[in-house]
Amino acid sequence: MSRTAISRRSTAAVSIGFVAALILGGCSSSSAAETETGSLGSGIGSGVTSSSSALTSDNAAVSAASALLAQIPIKGRAPKTGYDRALFGTAWTDDVDVEFGHNGCDTRNDILARDLTALTYKDGNRCSVQTGTLNDQYTNTTIAFTRGQDTSSAVQIDHVVALSDAWQKGAQQLDTRTRTNLANDPRNLRAVDGPANQQKSDSDASSWLPPNRGYRCQYVAAQVEVKAAYGLWVTQAEHDTIAGILQDCTGTAPTQPPVTSPPLVTSKPVVTSAPAGAVTTPFKNCAAAKAAGAAPVRIGDPGYGAHLDGDGDGVACEK
Repeated sequence: MSRTAISRRSTAAVSIGFVAALILGGCSSSSAAETETGSLGSGIGSGVTSSSSALTSDNAAVSAASALLAQIPIKGRAPKTGYDRALFGTAWTDDVDVEFGHNGCDTRNDILARDLTALTYKDGNRCSVQTGTLNDQYTNTTIAFTRGQDTSSAVQIDHVVALSDAWQKGAQQLDTRTRTNLANDPRNLRAVDGPANQQKSDSDASSWLPPNRGYRCQYVAAQVEVKAAYGLWVTQAEHDTIAGILQDCTGTAPTQPPVTSPPLVTSKPVVTSAPAGAVTTPFKNCAAAKAAGAAPVRIGDPGYGAHLDGDGDGVACEK
């Protein structure tokens, strides 16, 4: 299964178009890179929505997202056995068949350029974002981004449908090319607050939602769009949470309360406990981290180093 996984039947394609409109509702363009793209998913996630008013007025788009959700199979979560980030291709590769693919820039910089404002570039190279400002959708806060070993983690790139979650819900059956597209598809990527991304980890909608309630309609609609496009499934709890949020977007009472996540109380990276032993310097390599029982190592953990974090997502030695 390759590109055919992305080309769904016509009814699903129409629904995805409505979902894209829903996700874009209330968002504003943030850079030239956004205005230059026009395919499905261009600009998705740019800007911040602090109110759901733009969504509640568009019942047709919400209904379309709900209809698309109804087409997604409901199954149990498969074992995580065999999951490896490398099975989704080289991190942030430009060699993909989705939007921004083969444009000469890696995916991480493409998303930074799409989602940040007031951009500057390293040595004038438009494929290397140096600084910018993120109006973060997940926390409804403004974050200054500066590239650097100690500062880049303030803004991270989130997979809206986490790759581990995708693996357990159908991606095992996809070929490597399609999984690589999924990992680099702008519809599935957001530049977000680093601590919020770490808090989410590989959760689905039933166990984590953005603290910014005004963005939850777009967030779950994006998950529906991606899962439908790549032939993935949802669990019953995930389905019910998403359905409830979409129903709430229309101003009616949801069938069950959406699952909420604890509010973030700090803008600093989330620090998790380290294994026993005084680790004062970064591990030399992931083999050393695993030998010490510390893998995966997150930003803020003793032993974390940027050289261990190949995909720059704040979690190193996760394979």
